[in-house]
Amino acid sequence: MTPHEVTLVRIYLREAENLLDKLLNYLHDDAKVMGVTVVRGIEGFGEDGKIRAVSLLNLSMDLPLVVEFYDKPDKAKNVIETLVDEMRLPHVISLPAIGYQYETGKSNSIIDTL
Repeated sequence: MTPHEVTLVRIYLREAENLLDKLLNYLHDDAKVMGVTVVRGIEGFGEDGKIRAVSLLNLSMDLPLVVEFYDKPDKAKNVIETLVDEMRLPHVISLPAIGYQYETGKSNSIIDTL
């Protein structure tokens, strides 16, 4: 296992902003980040203070979304600058982290014994 420094980036959106497709296309096609995960919240609120939630009576299509990716620190910084400046995304955070990558060609004793 090889540890390496990465930057974890989280982008907070709402479904009604209709930015997800554009954002994913940029991260996949242009920025070519290591990978992306999108999480749909069941409840949340933003700067406006309005609580958005799923309920049986209200199947909201304006729920919170969190788009998360990680990459090398320099690359993540450049991607963040583009997201904030060109796509006008107001809620982007980054955190330093350590990534761990399995080294191909080495035996994984736990998996091999199963």
